[in-house]
Amino acid sequence: MRRDLDRPPELSVVIPVHNDERALMRILEQLDGREFEIIVVDGQSTDASLAVARQYGAITLRCAPGRGHQLNLGFAQATGAWIWLLHADSEVCDAMLDFLETLPCQPGWGRFDVRLEGSSPLLRAVGFLMNMRSRVTGICTGDQGIYVHRELIDEIGGIPQQPLMEDIELSKRLKRHSPPDCPRLQLITSARRWESRGVLPTVLTMWGYRLAYWFGADPERLARRYYS
Repeated sequence: MRRDLDRPPELSVVIPVHNDERALMRILEQLDGREFEIIVVDGQSTDASLAVARQYGAITLRCAPGRGHQLNLGFAQATGAWIWLLHADSEVCDAMLDFLETLPCQPGWGRFDVRLEGSSPLLRAVGFLMNMRSRVTGICTGDQGIYVHRELIDEIGGIPQQPLMEDIELSKRLKRHSPPDCPRLQLITSARRWESRGVLPTVLTMWGYRLAYWFGADPERLARRYYS
């Protein structure tokens, strides 16, 4: 990323990856030319994810796979006043990047609306419901590109280092400070998970995991089931 290295960035973008070579190339191309600090945290990929990140001038880190741990490692490296937690399989627009360049100095946090990539009406409905639920509950998902001032992350003790539901837990802790800002800008994200497993089965499965988590299930056990 091309930026003035003589002054600290206003925004650090932390991208956890695991065998995301093609998606990572696309998102880094979209971010190229902005005055952002880009940090790619690789969870022991076996593809060219790290090489792609270095090609675009991103800071690269490597650790054991696990999104919560990867995000926290990236945050520890970041120097920006604001931290944007971005999935590699996302697509951004110029309006969104312009918005992030004008974030205020005071602590806060927020997320974007999500639109699932694909033509199925069910996918559009899932995205709509995700956005509505988030506005009502203040709970956000990683697919929505959570951005947060570093003072708030420090205040809550860092990003939760758990293998599943780290975004839900992060939202729960942040909303004790304030509700999230929800600008009506759409972040497009891959629907491969929904398409490969079926839209309705995936929705029901994820709600099952969330309910189990809300009732106190161990995220380690949930992760073993989810990734098995």
